[in-house]
Amino acid sequence: METPACLAVLTTTDSAGKAGELARGAVAARVAACAQISGPVTSVYRWQGAVETATEWQIHFKTTEVRYPALEAYLREAHAYETPEIIATPVVAGGADYLRWVARETTP
Repeated sequence: METPACLAVLTTTDSAGKAGELARGAVAARVAACAQISGPVTSVYRWQGAVETATEWQIHFKTTEVRYPALEAYLREAHAYETPEIIATPVVAGGADYLRWVARETTP
């Protein structure tokens, strides 16, 4: 059986607590095999015509292409931001055992 293609998915939020909630919820729902929280980071962006600066926490989720739509739907529902950052990057190579683990842990 071939391992499904994996993705690394990034989002940010404005507190460590919210980052933890998003991470735990995604893993519990099996839409991500794991989530890594980094922060704080400083984000500079344009929002509603103004340049803003904010302290945020990044969450990197590991999932499969098959489960990505469910992860995105979860993030859109659970996220506090009006327009959350949700960016998926293909994993072009990785340890076979790890990629199989990601696939296994995201199987509903």
